Amino acid sequence: MRITPCQAALAAAIALNLLLLLLSRLIPGASPPCRRPRRVPEGVPGVTVILRDFDGPEHDVAATARSFAALPGVPVLVAAEVSPYPPVPLPAGAALLSLRPEPHRPPPRPELAVRTRHVALVPDGARAAPGLLRRMRDVLEASADAGTKVVAAAVGQRRPRCLAVEVDIKAWTMWHGDLCGALDGAPAVLLLRTRDLFSLPFPLSRPVATSLSLQAAARGWRLLLLPAAFPLAPRPPPSPHAQRRARGADEARRRALLEQFGVKLEVLADGARRWHGCDKDTARCFGTVRAQSPEYLLAGRWTPPCCLRALRATARHVLAQLEAAGVRHWLEGGSLLGAVRLGDIIPWDYDVDVGLYRDDVPKCRWLAAVAATGRPVEDPQGFLWEKAAEGEFFRVHFSRTNRLHVDLWPFYVRPGAAVMTKDTWLGHRQDVEFPERFLVPLGTVPFAGVLAKAPNDPRGFLELKFGPGPSNPPGPPELLQEPPDN
Repeated sequence: MRITPCQAALAAAIALNLLLLLLSRLIPGASPPCRRPRRVPEGVPGVTVILRDFDGPEHDVAATARSFAALPGVPVLVAAEVSPYPPVPLPAGAALLSLRPEPHRPPPRPELAVRTRHVALVPDGARAAPGLLRRMRDVLEASADAGTKVVAAAVGQRRPRCLAVEVDIKAWTMWHGDLCGALDGAPAVLLLRTRDLFSLPFPLSRPVATSLSLQAAARGWRLLLLPAAFPLAPRPPPSPHAQRRARGADEARRRALLEQFGVKLEVLADGARRWHGCDKDTARCFGTVRAQSPEYLLAGRWTPPCCLRALRATARHVLAQLEAAGVRHWLEGGSLLGAVRLGDIIPWDYDVDVGLYRDDVPKCRWLAAVAATGRPVEDPQGFLWEKAAEGEFFRVHFSRTNRLHVDLWPFYVRPGAAVMTKDTWLGHRQDVEFPERFLVPLGTVPFAGVLAKAPNDPRGFLELKFGPGPSNPPGPPELLQEPPDN
């Protein structure tokens, strides 16, 4: 067979490659060294200033940016959903960082705009102080081993008050205390590592100090407040209208922020409580319950504390109305279980169950009106009484809007036996008939701040309903733990 010149050249090239491969295996050090994966850089040394909290036509963005941009090697970013209005020329070294998604652009990635190792969140109106940003950075690095993740310095004469903040995601609650974890709202510069800021789920949410404090508290971060302060630019006092508008905007942002973070209750340092949501004019903060498992339980949380508060109020109101009308009634199912174990509603429950004698329904004016007309009735206190759509029982809601409710189950004696039964069974474990002797006479148990009527042998009644060991019914592991004070 005749070999062409092209075939000969190809064969020679293959033979040479095989020879080189053999030599690389036999000769030590001939193989190329293994390269380590390239580390992602943490940013160049220095501090980037971000201006985030500013509002209205009275803003001082241009002068604030100019003051900090004059510091050597300090870039300034003005972060906003929309450009400052009225529009202002930004100085050299300052740039606008848009946070608003646009349909024709990629989603905002503010972390890509910060190239330095540290970042300072600066409020509107602050002025740079020579060397103070560098000092804050040095303090942060020196105290990092003690858990400090944020260093703060006041802006102006008013010194912020340092508070502790503890966030319990499961209980939808934020506590304020005496150790430093947050500031009380006075203007301050906050400095932290860039990687820490952008590890937070909402790194630039407003108001910045409150948002950062909440997220830092959930992670166990600590804040260090320095005695030094940045100057505050003198500005003419705002008009009363501007003050009202600013207060309204601040409160609206704060409410939106707490709703975004799922905080329904703040326990302040003096013990006072500040509630968010769950009023008669607001819808309850969870949707329709399916398969006896509310959505918050599947998310690893308990019933929002404001919902428990509204549920307690509804239960106390209903129990008082039944008692005043002479209706024989008692706590049922999980509500009785909560009364025996805790003297209260179980922390993850979403309604209250009360049994009553069917023959006594006409004694209560609200139940009688619902039974006669089939239409809901609102009492003078704003509670809504209605017939349940699921069967032959009644339901009392916290309000027309807020559908937290108490279920009223009419029982009667089954003919020919001293056994209590009812016409609607929903398949719950406690849906069983029981001897009337548990109700003759009725007893009482502490529940939701009052003495509620209950079977005369509550534990025996629960044994019948739930099986042996009524204090440990089936459920999530949290059933075995005491709830926080809601």
